[in-house]
Amino acid sequence: MSSTASSPSPSSPAPGSPAVPNGPDTSGGRPGGGPLLILAAATLWGTTGTVASFAPAGASPLAIGAGTMGIGGLLTLALARRSALAVLRSGTQALRWALLGALGVVIYPLAFYTSMAWAGVAVGTVVSLGCAPVFAALLERVLDGAVLTRRWVAATGAAAGGCALLVAAGGHGHSDGARVPAGVALGLLAGAAYAGYAYYAGRLIRHGHSSRAAMGALFGLGAVLLVPLFALTGGELLASDRGLAVVGYLAVIPMCLAYLLFGAGLVRVRASAATVLTLFEPVVAAALGVAVVGERLNPWGWGGVTLVVAGLLVLTVRRR
Repeated sequence: MSSTASSPSPSSPAPGSPAVPNGPDTSGGRPGGGPLLILAAATLWGTTGTVASFAPAGASPLAIGAGTMGIGGLLTLALARRSALAVLRSGTQALRWALLGALGVVIYPLAFYTSMAWAGVAVGTVVSLGCAPVFAALLERVLDGAVLTRRWVAATGAAAGGCALLVAAGGHGHSDGARVPAGVALGLLAGAAYAGYAYYAGRLIRHGHSSRAAMGALFGLGAVLLVPLFALTGGELLASDRGLAVVGYLAVIPMCLAYLLFGAGLVRVRASAATVLTLFEPVVAAALGVAVVGERLNPWGWGGVTLVVAGLLVLTVRRR
């Protein structure tokens, strides 16, 4: 896969970055492995809205988000073990990146699950993921001096257009219409937070840490705040077998496992490209909404799905 964003040459890295190329690393015997890992993570993430819809009626979206990322963060930290602690001890710069990334880890689930609750699963998912590539590109442009290529612009334009069609297709479901604008705003906040921790995880990885160590450090730090919040707000989830099953699935599969896949993908793919690839999530979410939840997607919605897939193909298909 060719690079989706051009960046300063390895001989003149951006301030504070390691002297290694910032573009996707397609060397080694597994070219394309990075995008495939990120697409696999996005597929698992696409199940979150459907599974969350089975939570007890009284469960708050804050509790679902805090439980998912808090417990999942502890699992990710446990898998990383000492390597995650080594990230925090590797210097002031790495610690600053980890703290900034952890801030995104805390904000993202709270904004994302509330956005889905207020604006609807489809709209909340599409807005949160649809705006993330823009924020990621801005971060790389401002902090790394990266220049976006035409291929990245074409892929993002197609995928973002598809997301816009999905929003226009509806998907508010049973949401309170008065809360939809606030839900969309929270979706934008979630997208910014997601792009932020993806960026800083990538910086730690390019600084020489393994993907498991970087993700363990970020999510471990985030769990410090999210687990106590879950303890305060998660009574409805903890009081029923169904609530425990929902939180257990969300924490282990689309959180812990998917973020390990995502971190491994970031080894070879820039954050701006990774956030475009994860636009596959709303496609999965829409399909599950139709097949499992019983939602209906009109022709505009299916057109949006097609555009998202087209954007993903632009990014992932290798050019000769």
